[in-house]
Amino acid sequence: MSLFSHLNPAPSFAPYSGPYQVGTTDVEIPVAELPSPSPTPKPSLSTVSFRIFYPCENPAKSAKPVYWLPDPQQEYLGAYLRFLGASRRLSGFLRNVPFLRILSYTTIPVIRNANLLQAPTKNKKWPVMVFSHGLGGTKNAYSHLLGSLSSHGVVVIAPDHRDGSAPLSLIREAPGSTPRHIEYKSISHRQTPEVEEARDDQLKVRLWELGLIHEALLKMDRGEPLLNTLAEKSPETMGDLAMFKSTLDVHTPGRISWSGHSFGAATVVQLVKSVFYAPSKHAPSSYRPLFEPSTSSQIAHQITPHSPISLLDLWCMPLLSKSTRWLNMLPLPCYAPNGPGGRAVIAILSDAFFKWSSNLNQLKRTISEDPSLDHLLVKSHTAPYVFYPVSSAHLSQSDFGILFPWLTRKAFKAEDPARTLRLNTRAILEVLRRNGIEVADTSVIDMEEATSDGHVPVASIGQDEKILKRDGGVAGWVALNIGDDSGSIAKEAANELTPQTADPMEAVVQGEVSR
Repeated sequence: MSLFSHLNPAPSFAPYSGPYQVGTTDVEIPVAELPSPSPTPKPSLSTVSFRIFYPCENPAKSAKPVYWLPDPQQEYLGAYLRFLGASRRLSGFLRNVPFLRILSYTTIPVIRNANLLQAPTKNKKWPVMVFSHGLGGTKNAYSHLLGSLSSHGVVVIAPDHRDGSAPLSLIREAPGSTPRHIEYKSISHRQTPEVEEARDDQLKVRLWELGLIHEALLKMDRGEPLLNTLAEKSPETMGDLAMFKSTLDVHTPGRISWSGHSFGAATVVQLVKSVFYAPSKHAPSSYRPLFEPSTSSQIAHQITPHSPISLLDLWCMPLLSKSTRWLNMLPLPCYAPNGPGGRAVIAILSDAFFKWSSNLNQLKRTISEDPSLDHLLVKSHTAPYVFYPVSSAHLSQSDFGILFPWLTRKAFKAEDPARTLRLNTRAILEVLRRNGIEVADTSVIDMEEATSDGHVPVASIGQDEKILKRDGGVAGWVALNIGDDSGSIAKEAANELTPQTADPMEAVVQGEVSR
């Protein structure tokens, strides 16, 4: 090991543990090329952008590295510093400090624009997941979790939301054009009518983007031409997107899985409910839909009671707007009479979000069979899966825990962020299996089944039964019951979160730093 690697304060990512190598490609498509399932909430947003992680073939020759910090790196680094509270002048100085500039050398263990591997599934198509980032996130900020899932046989789509929740996002309307900048929009976290309206506006953009991305996936699988302004080959044609023709399982209703972290998890809840319950014929006059696709739209056919969803550190405050309260009191689609119940839902909480009682109780209400009830008891369906990895941080759900282990350990008392992501990966993969989605076996390394001499019990291959059991013998992996403390749920979660902790950052600070 070199002296440089010993001194590196932002260590590189370990290889993914699944059986497949992972490729990646960046995509930006003009919205004019995609049918919109709902009206455009912001006409100035002329493109939709996302990164694809996918199982790939072994490259014939070495490829250019994929850096974690996107280009232009110095601008993104400055944007992250401003997101953390630095002034524009200070961030301009700090982004040149060698200690921080070392992030420019951190790479993701993926292969740029590698050839897509042929799917070994029965229908010869890869399962697809869409993952929505949280506040301060980007399409790169969850690369290790998403790459790990992809290494087990999932094509993962990571949108770059242009709602002002990312530190920085760039809009490139044509290949080689000068990009337009969208910077982070600071919004108070107090639950006031003004804040609710601002978060509603952000959700309108996010849901519209997910609807467009879904349309892009359908076109990609059908092999229809798309302009990718980020393509490295022939940008006037499909370029690198041509390899996805007839390879994505996106046409069968309920086959796309939807996942997100924090605000992204709230986005997923709002998406599946908005689509499933549209049109809102029985809604009160106070209801203002944030996304209401027509019943004939493609996404209305895709989202069904059988659509799997994964919610990491669900931040509930954006769901509590008075304008969408009617929707918030309706159950997730999985609880429809023909649905699988909670078997299609997993929620994973960090320590801070587990100890944030009002958000925890609202989460229990949100994923329960009937959110309108005061006592959240499972009546006729399977309960959802709810877990929290002990000694984890909110940052442990993203790449930041791995990039800055010394920070999460010292400031938030989080241990082994890499293991936290391995546990998350195991749980999400097993939920997919239990909902009939073909993915590769969980790796022996991730299952922690090997004995000291390297022997692996045969029972550990295939289904990862332990990870979703209430007491599966997985160290530091605690199962929760949504029916616990139901009396307090009625008091704390009916309308709002406690004012003292109304956002993820405050939960991180109060739940971790002060303990």
